[in-house]
Amino acid sequence: MAIIDLMAALMGVSMGFLAFLVIGSISGASAWIFYPGVSLGFKPGKILIASLLGFIAATASSFLGQYSGFFQSGQMMEWASAIFAACAAGCIFTALAK
Repeated sequence: MAIIDLMAALMGVSMGFLAFLVIGSISGASAWIFYPGVSLGFKPGKILIASLLGFIAATASSFLGQYSGFFQSGQMMEWASAIFAACAAGCIFTALAK
């Protein structure tokens, strides 16, 4: 029984990591692409930085929300806060970089 609990705990952590990587990358890259302003061409480095910042913001909002007791892992509020934080981080970076 302990092996099943360990597997469930590890899969939850790895799936959360992958989900936040996808959420952060998509929201960071879309913030860079769709944010209005003068664009000086396609710069893959800046899109990569925006994606990385989105991932970090999504992960941080999840951990901070769980630590403060606002929600538990896997709840809808966790996903909403991760998406909002990733979009906000991508938009702020894009506004400062463009």
